[in-house]
Amino acid sequence: MSATDSPASPRFAEAARRLGLGELISEVRSFPEGARTAQEAAAAIGCELSQICKSLIFAADGVPVLVLMDGASRVDLELVRWELCAAKVTRAKADVVRETTGYAIGGVPPFGHATKTRVLADRSLLAHEVVWAAAGTPYAVFPMAPKDLIAHANGTLVDVRELAK
Repeated sequence: MSATDSPASPRFAEAARRLGLGELISEVRSFPEGARTAQEAAAAIGCELSQICKSLIFAADGVPVLVLMDGASRVDLELVRWELCAAKVTRAKADVVRETTGYAIGGVPPFGHATKTRVLADRSLLAHEVVWAAAGTPYAVFPMAPKDLIAHANGTLVDVRELAK
């Protein structure tokens, strides 16, 4: 499948090729009804919610940072703050997400962003052989082994998952 035939965004398809992942484009799945949330994506794919890799942008002392988290979990902002030695961590606004990544919320992939951003990947992703992540649109996802996904995202493995209280 060529990039023009793929449901992946052209920017993501090009980033995958640059990373030597051209074959990944043929594995992208499209969902015309959308898969904006982890729940929608898991239902469309037919996988566990925790097999969805959420790509979330936060601002650590105003500097964007990407956190990769399994779909069943929430990010603990205090753990992110501690991990980054930041004074304050907040969820980034939609315009910051688009400016930083080049993608809209709901379609942010783990790599192929407009700007180089620090990436934290939660260890919970390693619980699965395969996880699914956005392919640059809210309508397309791709499968990848978590270790490979984290490596291609240049992520640092961390524990930033909110624990049940």
